[in-house]
Amino acid sequence: MALTDLRGVAAIAGVGHAGLGEAHRYTDMEILVQAAHRAVADAGLTMQDIDGLATASVTASMWAMPVIEHLGIRPSFIDSTMLGGSSFVAHLMPALQALASGQCNAVLVCYGSTQRTATLNRAEIGNARRKLDPQPYEAPYHALNPLSSYALAAARHMHQYGTTREQLAEVAVAARKWAQLNPEAFMRDPLSIEDVLNSRMVSDPLTVRDSCLVTDGAGAYVLVRADRARDLPHPPVYVLGGATACWNRQISSMDDLTVTAATQSGAAAYAMAGLRPQDIDVVELYDAFTINPILFLEDLGFCKKGEGGAFVSGGAIAPGGRLPVNTNGGGLSCVHPGMYGIFITIEAVRQLRGQCGDRQVANARTALVHGNGGTLSSQSTAILGTADTL
Repeated sequence: MALTDLRGVAAIAGVGHAGLGEAHRYTDMEILVQAAHRAVADAGLTMQDIDGLATASVTASMWAMPVIEHLGIRPSFIDSTMLGGSSFVAHLMPALQALASGQCNAVLVCYGSTQRTATLNRAEIGNARRKLDPQPYEAPYHALNPLSSYALAAARHMHQYGTTREQLAEVAVAARKWAQLNPEAFMRDPLSIEDVLNSRMVSDPLTVRDSCLVTDGAGAYVLVRADRARDLPHPPVYVLGGATACWNRQISSMDDLTVTAATQSGAAAYAMAGLRPQDIDVVELYDAFTINPILFLEDLGFCKKGEGGAFVSGGAIAPGGRLPVNTNGGGLSCVHPGMYGIFITIEAVRQLRGQCGDRQVANARTALVHGNGGTLSSQSTAILGTADTL
């Protein structure tokens, strides 16, 4: 079977989230369960219909097992692959294959984190992460990671291509303008280029406003085969293409700090979908830091390498710009509970359903979702479309 044979065989039928911003004393598992039940109900199903599960956590290596207990399901397909923030975009392809093969009939992809309000302090969370994900060559230097690694990539892009701090700030300002149209976004106050440039420097050249939020949040989505999706309450959002690539874990192992594995995952996803960058109506990128969208817009073919800074300038990716990017407000202004990939997937589905209210992109038929994990490490690209794109 060729990958193109999987184009459109499955669709996302339900989405849900919970605990966005602050979870108000609920645990990460409790808000995950809330989001999962909302996604299943949104799909017009019950939890007894779920026989596939994909999930992951930063702080638990066997996370799928307690999730199964809390949901009360007995899945015949389980994927707990942990690739950092890209995991919940990467989970699409194995789920697609499991559905196409008949291994299962409905896959729930879910995530929950109370990174902002958890009773564990951040030092304890950091220690747990280091035990699960040791980095022997960089950890001894006690870098402010992941921030310092992304700052290195930003500094290199500025040196190599003339990208400016103002252009980085454009990314944060655009995200905030989208967030101001989204009542669910955590930060909605006005933000200017000057505000970003004058905010506290945390790892040169990145300021606190160049950096993602620290919030709580849970998200979930449900995948079913296309024939079943057509009988469910909402218009199906079909998976047209998907791919994952990983070239490194540590930033010091990158061949070029300005080129990511998104070049590989993006090319494969486009090939499977039979689409090109110019065919994409909405773009949802993992914007942990302002350098990320600039790199990914280049690596995913929306502009040439080195031109990302100029591409985002002048409000080009803000509401009313040439390309709608991170329409919920992104990890910079909407929500970022440690791993963000599930929330860009949910936003893409809502855009293609036409459910986004004031931030709705008119006539959106195709959406590209791109997840990033680690320090520019794992890259996962998915292309979604409405029935018109089949």
